[in-house]
Amino acid sequence: MIRILAPLLCMSLCMAWCGLLRAADSSPNFLLIIADDCTYRDLEVYGGQAKTPHLNQLATAGMKFNRCFQAAPMCSPTRHCLYTGIYPVKSGAYPNHTMAYDWVKSIAHHLQTAGYSTHLSGKKHINPKSVFPFEYSGNNNPDPQAFATVLKQSEASNKPFLFIAASNEPHAPWDNGDASQYPPRSLTLPPVLVDSPDTREGFSSYLAEITYFDSQVGELVNLLDRSPLKDNTLVIVLSEQGNSFPFAKWTCYDVGLQSACIARWPGKVAPGSVSDALIEYVDVVPTFLAAAGIEEPKNLDGRSFVPVLTGVTATHKSHVFGLQTTRGINNGSDSFGIRSVRDERFRYIRNLSPDVIFQNATTHEPMFATWQRMAEAGDAQAKKLVHNYQHRPAEELYDCEVDPWNQTNLASSPLYAQQLATLRAQLDSWMRGQGDEGQATEMKALERMPRESKADSKKARKQKGTEQ
Repeated sequence: MIRILAPLLCMSLCMAWCGLLRAADSSPNFLLIIADDCTYRDLEVYGGQAKTPHLNQLATAGMKFNRCFQAAPMCSPTRHCLYTGIYPVKSGAYPNHTMAYDWVKSIAHHLQTAGYSTHLSGKKHINPKSVFPFEYSGNNNPDPQAFATVLKQSEASNKPFLFIAASNEPHAPWDNGDASQYPPRSLTLPPVLVDSPDTREGFSSYLAEITYFDSQVGELVNLLDRSPLKDNTLVIVLSEQGNSFPFAKWTCYDVGLQSACIARWPGKVAPGSVSDALIEYVDVVPTFLAAAGIEEPKNLDGRSFVPVLTGVTATHKSHVFGLQTTRGINNGSDSFGIRSVRDERFRYIRNLSPDVIFQNATTHEPMFATWQRMAEAGDAQAKKLVHNYQHRPAEELYDCEVDPWNQTNLASSPLYAQQLATLRAQLDSWMRGQGDEGQATEMKALERMPRESKADSKKARKQKGTEQ
């Protein structure tokens, strides 16, 4: 009975809240700012070493989420999921450099129908354009002048807006920011990184670029704060997947899938509030729609967390999900699929090809080659980390509360048999619901990559003698 009533109660709360929003103010504006390859733990606002004064200020004025997750630790599927509210396999956008199915609709469609202008400024990495009919500006970084123009137009026309500011920072190469603020020898390296001079040099430059991203946040928020639209604008800042050092991006460990999320909504979100609710990127689209009082499509996978933002409830989801596809990525293994599920405490990981060596762009970097040489020379830390990064068992289970870096695999321990069985079942159920056939789905990944599809077509034409 409780299982039946709980979803009905949640639905009733969301419907009631949507009704209140329509009565009070049905057209809030949205400013969504997203970083690129940034481990949330490295941000000062989350206790990290990278100075983030603007994010600190935003968190003081709004809500900081401690348990925000995304469905994939790669840029392209992350952005498809974020902008559509649909998980990667169902939408078709699950490898990197991917594309959604033609039937998929994005937040641009939903808000435009309700009279919004919709803009994406900066990094794109989404396809096809018919699914994402934004007004575009900027190149790899958001254009503040474009945002200033949107603010003026919205103020003059009373037309609400969505402005997505998609930064390229701190994606490598780390060539922005002042690295002198982060002397390599003074840094505390995460326990999953080998302590070498080039690791420290790289980590220093990476932290500097996070601070550069923070300055971008500050510039955009300051433009908004000088506008009369400030009080009617929901601002959300996300850090995207983990950095490109080992054990973060490309993996389904916590630091690969967990993200910073800071939200400010004057008069609706309590200043200085902190939430431990489990939320996902897939929830952002339904959250925006609920905030605007717009009925959401039935095919969305996400759920609005407006009740969490407004303090109506402290909880949201019981489980969050993730997947990784190496097939088709730069320097990736031909096939190394990963699926994962996490509850409030434990993370379960299923490696679909445990006999395959795990490879990606990171394993071809000079820094990783240094780690390998150190391992061959007998360095115990390097030997352990190099091996563990490239060789994975079929199943992994971690207590994220006591082991946040996911270093102690509990899958074979009888003490955690119940947690293992429960999470296995949750993952199986999610995969069935998504049409995810595991390894069979992995092997079809190239079909969901425009550049690979074009290459295949070119090859076919050449074989038929029709190549121009």
